[in-house]
Amino acid sequence: MSQPDVSNLATVVAEMAYSVASDGVARIRVFPPSSGREVETPAREKRTVSVFDCRPLADELKMDVAGFELHSDTTGFADYYSPEQVRQHYYPEVVALLTKKLDAQAVFVFDHNVRSRVRSARKEVGVREPVEGAHNDYTLASGPKRIEDILRENNAHHLLANRAALINVWRPIVGPVQDHPLAICDARSTTLKDFIATEIQHFQEDDLETPAHVGEVFSFKHNPAHRWYYASEMQPDEVIFLKCFDTALDGRARYTGHTGFQNPDCPADFVARESIEARTVVVFPELRPA
Repeated sequence: MSQPDVSNLATVVAEMAYSVASDGVARIRVFPPSSGREVETPAREKRTVSVFDCRPLADELKMDVAGFELHSDTTGFADYYSPEQVRQHYYPEVVALLTKKLDAQAVFVFDHNVRSRVRSARKEVGVREPVEGAHNDYTLASGPKRIEDILRENNAHHLLANRAALINVWRPIVGPVQDHPLAICDARSTTLKDFIATEIQHFQEDDLETPAHVGEVFSFKHNPAHRWYYASEMQPDEVIFLKCFDTALDGRARYTGHTGFQNPDCPADFVARESIEARTVVVFPELRPA
């Protein structure tokens, strides 16, 4: 599938952290920041890539084709570091936004992450630092299972036959984002061979030896064909929709490599990035393939 002309787009040349394929089991172990333990990841390598500013292409980059979309969305919500307030007040905003923009039949917000390097360094509970390692949140095995689990947990068994997608809604908490933007790899520039199934273990503050949750994500290998985008100077009244899995099998984008990256053009007087990503299941009116 042809891609947009990027010859006139503003570009930063950055170091992107890719995973390196190995013969062993790929595994990530994620500890709470308050523990003082670093995230353990498979071997990674830095590759120099061009990252294009997608703003001039915002109307062309669609989730079913490129794997992501950029939207304006003003919110009056501000209490992002209160999990209870986020669930009570921000989740409904995300549901309404996705329902409107994607013509969804139903939307379920099931989780969220807030990220701040400054707050994480202070070991605040529930706050993580920005991710710097290319990945996709689900695999061909974990994606369908996650969708089914969320629908059953929400007594939405009647929607199991519908097409559904796992979509993250990423928003800055403060702006502009200059130091550590979100980069997304255009789904048209990737193949399934670029992704490595990787076990991920999440640990909680009360037990750093036994994972509270074990799942599977895709790590991301380097491919010179990859085309990376970011949205420059993102503000809190903007969001990125990021597709992490889709049950459709008709050629639409199914998963999207992404990561935070260090912006080499970041000014000296930047405001440190703070962001929230809401994780959702979006159900569409159409039926999934039998």
